[in-house]
Amino acid sequence: MAEIEIWAFSVESGISADPTQGTDVTGFGVEATDGSIGKVDKATYEDNAHHLVVDTGPWIFGKKVVLPGGVIERVDVEAEKVYVNRTKDQIKDSPKFGEVDLDEAGRDEVGSYYGQEGAGYQDR
Repeated sequence: MAEIEIWAFSVESGISADPTQGTDVTGFGVEATDGSIGKVDKATYEDNAHHLVVDTGPWIFGKKVVLPGGVIERVDVEAEKVYVNRTKDQIKDSPKFGEVDLDEAGRDEVGSYYGQEGAGYQDR
């Protein structure tokens, strides 16, 4: 299996690495492999740090989570949904946005969680 670039939106996802191209997913619902987890609050296209900030609402007490671009499976534009290849529990147990800064150390923490060998890793 090829290693997934955790901090880059894949071509298959439908979200372009260039914010002027592809689909703006802000406000779209987010679906884990086992159900809904919230809505996209923000999509970020910084070099080596593509990610979504997802507002989980009451599901995990109003916390926001960071989903690196590499966990985005696909976008359904008509249904306004983003599908991620992680379970609700994996996302619930991830480092929370605001509790971790997305500086280099924060990206390392989130990337290690979702990357191979991490607790939030799931083989595609």
